[in-house]
Amino acid sequence: MDENDVSGHIIGAAVEVHKHLGPGLLEAIYRDCLTHELKLRGIKVEKEVALPVKYKNIEFPAGYRADLLVEESVMVELKAVDALSTIHTAQLLSYLRMSGLRLGLLINFNVSRLTDGVKRVVNKL
Repeated sequence: MDENDVSGHIIGAAVEVHKHLGPGLLEAIYRDCLTHELKLRGIKVEKEVALPVKYKNIEFPAGYRADLLVEESVMVELKAVDALSTIHTAQLLSYLRMSGLRLGLLINFNVSRLTDGVKRVVNKL
């Protein structure tokens, strides 16, 4: 599966979770349910993945934690906020740069229609 196929599966699974739970819950609940839904669909997913940060020839082994890493190719950052802001996009883009991945999804579950809360972020390596 390429990154676009993976992102399609992620969005479909997130829509299913949102359909059952709706908005207003904690991010951790959505993360756990989305992880479960992806696994039910046969998609490889890891949650709260510790990834290193390199700074001036020093590597900090657990510099940040990605909410989800799907099929080792798409990073997912989940939110449950009133509205996504530029800092959320910047956060995911930084994660993508540090990991070397090209595609990330920023998903906000605190919306009426989940597709309104999905943003694709691309790392232009």
